Amino acid sequence: MAYYVGVDLGATNVRAVVADGEATVLGRGREVTPDGPTGIAVTEAVLSVVRAACDDAGLAPASVSAAAVASFGPLDLTEGAVVDPANLPESIDRIPLTGPLSNLVDTDRVYLHNDTNAGVIGQRFFSDRNPDDMVYLTMSSGVGAGVSVDGHVLRGWDGNAGEVGHLTIDPDGRMTCGCGHDGHWEAYCSGNNIPRYARYVHEADDVPTDLPLSSPEFDAPTVFEAVESDPLAAEVVERVGRWNTLGVANVCHAFAPLVVYVGGAVALNNPDLVLDPIREHLADEVMVNVPEVELTTLGDDVVVLGALASALTGGTGDRRALE
Repeated sequence: MAYYVGVDLGATNVRAVVADGEATVLGRGREVTPDGPTGIAVTEAVLSVVRAACDDAGLAPASVSAAAVASFGPLDLTEGAVVDPANLPESIDRIPLTGPLSNLVDTDRVYLHNDTNAGVIGQRFFSDRNPDDMVYLTMSSGVGAGVSVDGHVLRGWDGNAGEVGHLTIDPDGRMTCGCGHDGHWEAYCSGNNIPRYARYVHEADDVPTDLPLSSPEFDAPTVFEAVESDPLAAEVVERVGRWNTLGVANVCHAFAPLVVYVGGAVALNNPDLVLDPIREHLADEVMVNVPEVELTTLGDDVVVLGALASALTGGTGDRRALE
């Protein structure tokens, strides 16, 4: 019997699943993504979760027929690596992926995707509703999108299509993104940057707050949890909703999706606070079709299942490859 591995390498967690040829998940592994000291530590975490998933399934890694990794970018597809990631420490300049994983599972059928491209693959592969024109938008440590147009997932020549978190939504550039550029969508609305934005709003506009802005434990969940009780939290969540609406409007004008599925920890943990402002105001910002805006139907598994679908289909994610 053939077995397949899908890996989701995120800035917060690394996850892996092992499945059979019917896409039935047999084993899982998960670890926190290390923050260094180098990219090799992240590579080792990827290999570790694959070993754990195989062990959970009662399989040896060498019995795997194909594998795929879905990762944050930027990607170097030629080398099968991540280069200079924006959401990890600067000491991590390169994370080798396909080569080490190929050695572990003893096959050269190892594929690499941007995580949001894997998200749109997973959403299309595992959903009953499967529109040819759709977007999977992640709001997590970063912001990004996987895009399907006319049934084709837009990967780009270097695998880095869909980096919509680095669209400039604020021409005044009041916030600096983790990539070093100003005014990017991700700088305002990602899980990593919402706390920084809250501090900025408090200082720039003198919005009162009881939030623990100076605490190292201050994070995006703290902001969302306080939205009903704290003026700054309410103001920041309202502004994040506006920025998200502008970002989604740009995506609509570029790709004309029929539906935008939203995932990632920020959205999954706060679906109404994140999605409702977009649904309410999107029609005011677009001159094309206003898509449905829905929470992903695959929850936290959408990216890792997209990687699994890629492994099952020889890197394409197209169900017709199984026919």
